[in-house]
Amino acid sequence: MIETQVSAGIISTYFEKMQDCLDLDVAIVGGGPSGIVAAYYLAKAGLKVAQFDRKLSPGGGMWGGAMMFNQIVIQEEALPIVKDFGINYKEWQNGLYTMDSVESTASLLYHAVHAGAVVFNCYSVEDVVYKNHVVSGVVVNWTPVLREGLHVDPLNIMAKCVIDGTGHDSEICRTVARKNGARLNTETGEVIGERSLDVQVGEAEVVNGTKEIYPGLYVCGMAASAVSGTPRMGPIFGGMLLSGKKVADLIIEKLKK
Repeated sequence: MIETQVSAGIISTYFEKMQDCLDLDVAIVGGGPSGIVAAYYLAKAGLKVAQFDRKLSPGGGMWGGAMMFNQIVIQEEALPIVKDFGINYKEWQNGLYTMDSVESTASLLYHAVHAGAVVFNCYSVEDVVYKNHVVSGVVVNWTPVLREGLHVDPLNIMAKCVIDGTGHDSEICRTVARKNGARLNTETGEVIGERSLDVQVGEAEVVNGTKEIYPGLYVCGMAASAVSGTPRMGPIFGGMLLSGKKVADLIIEKLKK
């Protein structure tokens, strides 16, 4: 019966997809714009990449623009990335451009998936796989399980590299430092915490702070700002896009040697 076929089709193909992602080149934690950009360029380079986002709709803070005005701003430096994703943009002033936030987010996701990245929504990464002082994978569970406080063990997914793209909370970096006594690649060896808003400094420093923060663990986007103690920047997204491209390039260089 067609009712059974519908269910069987979903279950069968979902678990095929999930099983194929148990051993990855790159696991990206968080579904914000920098992580999606990274997923696109990594997949385009032929790497096996999956992105895990706790929300039903990945895309981070880009969907809502600013205060639910669904427009965003980018700088001229990020235009090559915008063009790679085929996003429409309008010149504003002083080297700034505006874009529709809904189109932008949808386009990022569409191109990342079509490049070969796999996106798992409603997944929370509650821990990492940590072997010989190297981050070697992620520990995942359903978001509703954690929200309801249910005592249900997670599953493990191995990865050669893990990207912390969890935004302002930099959750993966905090977990690695807290649970393993690890010293991160920051001035203090710890997560410093993001500073208050300064657009110009924040946009520059989010790219500068995009790096391998601990063996096997990379950081991008607002997580990079939070880890390194640099300012937030608000609804200007050039730095997010450039950070995603930079972290992808760093990992491609490492894994393609």
